[in-house]
Amino acid sequence: MYELVTGPLAWLAFSIFFIGLIVRAVLYFRGLHWQADRVAYGSHTAAGIKGGIISIVRWLLPFGTSGWKTHPVFTIITFVFHCSLLVSAIFLPAHNYLLKQSWGIRFFTIPEAAGDILAVLVMVAAGMFVIRRIVLPEVRIITSFYDYFILLIAVAPFVTGFIAYHQFFDYKLWLILHIVSGEIMLIAIPFTKLSHFLLFFLSRLQLGMDFGIKRGGMKGTNFNW
Repeated sequence: MYELVTGPLAWLAFSIFFIGLIVRAVLYFRGLHWQADRVAYGSHTAAGIKGGIISIVRWLLPFGTSGWKTHPVFTIITFVFHCSLLVSAIFLPAHNYLLKQSWGIRFFTIPEAAGDILAVLVMVAAGMFVIRRIVLPEVRIITSFYDYFILLIAVAPFVTGFIAYHQFFDYKLWLILHIVSGEIMLIAIPFTKLSHFLLFFLSRLQLGMDFGIKRGGMKGTNFNW
């Protein structure tokens, strides 16, 4: 079973992940309205790219935008969740071993103990997300079972990995569950709300280009919109 989930199933999961993200990117850009969105980008590319990069960088910085400053506690939890998730997913020694085994690539690694701490941070932050959706009326009203299910998909690899690492129960079983849940998350990313893994950057790029060109970004030039 271990050979199956780390071999053919891993290749299948990564293939769906990468191909799915490419398709999502193509569909996103093809969906932009030609006159409203893309016509100015082709004529004023430099100003657009500058605006897009500024938009992405500001949203990647804690409290870099007015939106992040409005809810500081939620901002901190969000950054802790996403940073812990990405760092542990990419830089854990065991994950790099699988990358080397499947794709022939590897990154620098963090200590196993640090990965353990990051897993706990992910689970605690996820719990805070759940509490927020239950407690705040403005969030609860737009929350459905789907939102909890997506959060479960994102957190399951960390719960199973934490149990496997500490060998609380059957190590081999929980290791396999950890790998399978990680592969499920990879497959789910292009088809669910988890696609914000990519769409965040595309949407911030597009909106940043929009503001960098048409909404005051080119004031003082001969651009007329």
